Amino acid sequence: MNFIEELRWRGMLFDAMPGTEEQLNKEMTAAYIGFDPTAKSLHIGNLATIMLLKHFQLSGHKPFALVGGATGMIGDPSFKAAERQFLSEDTLRENQEGIRKQLAKFLDFDCGENSAEIVNNYDWFKEIGFLQFLREVGKYLSVNYMMSKDSVKNRLETGISFTEFSYQLLQGYDFYWLYKNKNIRLQMGGSDQWGNITTGTELIRRKEAKAEIEDNDAESGSAKAFALTTPLVTKADGTKFGKSEGGNVWLDANMTSPYEFYQFWLNQNDADVPRLLRVFTLYSKAEIEEIEKQHAEAPHLRIAQKALGKDVTIRVHGEEQYELAIKAADILFGKGTLETLQSLDEKTFTSVFDGVPQTEISKEEWDNCPNVLDLISVVTRNEVYPSKGEARRAIQGNGVSINKVKIADEKLALAELQLLQGKYLLVGKGKKNHIVKIG
Repeated sequence: MNFIEELRWRGMLFDAMPGTEEQLNKEMTAAYIGFDPTAKSLHIGNLATIMLLKHFQLSGHKPFALVGGATGMIGDPSFKAAERQFLSEDTLRENQEGIRKQLAKFLDFDCGENSAEIVNNYDWFKEIGFLQFLREVGKYLSVNYMMSKDSVKNRLETGISFTEFSYQLLQGYDFYWLYKNKNIRLQMGGSDQWGNITTGTELIRRKEAKAEIEDNDAESGSAKAFALTTPLVTKADGTKFGKSEGGNVWLDANMTSPYEFYQFWLNQNDADVPRLLRVFTLYSKAEIEEIEKQHAEAPHLRIAQKALGKDVTIRVHGEEQYELAIKAADILFGKGTLETLQSLDEKTFTSVFDGVPQTEISKEEWDNCPNVLDLISVVTRNEVYPSKGEARRAIQGNGVSINKVKIADEKLALAELQLLQGKYLLVGKGKKNHIVKIG
């Protein structure tokens, strides 16, 4: 497929240097996007640029993902209100490894000539001394040029350190090194990265122009490096997209459970879903239009949100975790069974029932509790039922369930109950839930 045309209909093309489309139409081209390891996981704010690399590879071009082991030691100042905190080298290495594993879920690293590659800029920066860097990079870009970048201008009033001021030189040299050593002709990123990216194209232009003059190269002045950016994803009301009430939505299942991840997409507003389908999924134009048509006919079924959540959750967490997220949602809305509850891992279980009232009892209290009636009335300290009599009447009226199983015998021994994750019981009081945690 034509990469630029694909981006256009998806609304994923913000800006591109003149000649970029011609270069991509002329031959298979290598391009890269950088990811600084400021956390051990990428989040959905990174997902739009990851999708750039995905579409780039599907278009027959060669994608590179740069993990910034060197630039991560400084931190990109672009549109940040204050200086970032430095991370230790051990933390950076841990973060780099986590990001590598996540990128491997999206890109094909074994498909022949346009197989994806991951590079780490620490591999070339570790060999460069300060004086050498000034001679090879600093000489070619003026302070006036660097101060004209929005990422710098926006920080002049509040203050910017020399360390962050120099960040664009490091990113610019990344592009130059990759251009010379990996034949990479294009750097891509979010629209907030335009200044940093074009610093790279300018560095390449100036250094190559000097080399061409020295070599009497007949192609002097021709464009050799290009830049392309995608819009930052915003909601229909103009606010930034990508965070839940709890903060970032991470791609790491240990930081945001697959259930929470799926629910995030499921809870998107109708007005936002058309754009999200185009940016974050691999559905074709015809498939998206059909999804939107079905959604318009029955908005209450949330067909578009479900299609969005399915595609993204499967690609990030896999089919099995997607199915588990569906089961977890069923439990929350009263459709689950004991078998479904038992299939949930602890992270998913606690995510599903976040905010549900919970009583903790000791192992001794559990062992000394004679039956179900005492458990839900006495041991839970009257938090489920205010008295033993009311608890008894609820059981007799078929209004009590434990782990989604109706309780008919008030004298049922606790040994007959199956603890979830070895320490939880889910007590159902009509349509309301209460969790008992043992130990």
